[in-house]
Amino acid sequence: MTFHEVFQHIVRFMKKDPTGRYRLIFGTDSQIHPTYTRFITGIVIHCESKGAWACIRKVVVPRKMTNLHERISYETTLTEEVVSMFTEDKKNQLINIVLPNIYKGSSFTIEGHIDIGANSQNKTRMFVNEMVGRMESLGIEPKIKPESFVASSYANRFTK
Repeated sequence: MTFHEVFQHIVRFMKKDPTGRYRLIFGTDSQIHPTYTRFITGIVIHCESKGAWACIRKVVVPRKMTNLHERISYETTLTEEVVSMFTEDKKNQLINIVLPNIYKGSSFTIEGHIDIGANSQNKTRMFVNEMVGRMESLGIEPKIKPESFVASSYANRFTK
């Protein structure tokens, strides 16, 4: 699908219920294979208690990316690339769907899910501040494990 088609799916999904509580969520995960590394970015529009619509973007790097920092950084870069396609104009189009219904409980947030964790057992904990800062600099709400389900669950299933 083109970006235009993805965006139109999101618009149609939100217009079905303009009073909904929406979360536009992006997240990337990766898997090292014998001769390449596969990266999957999930794009999800979720309406609280009403379901979701989702799609993926796949990127393959023709080598094993064994350096953890390089791989986590590239996952974040791929998420940033997709987020950047949602220009201020595109975000405003989505906000304007729910805006007339704010006083009826509607809402719209944008989240960046990062496949890293802060607990002491997680090898990625040393990258949390860096990657969270990158998401915040885009003006989106960062989420890490265990809340980063688009990266750690949805995108993960397509990396295999």
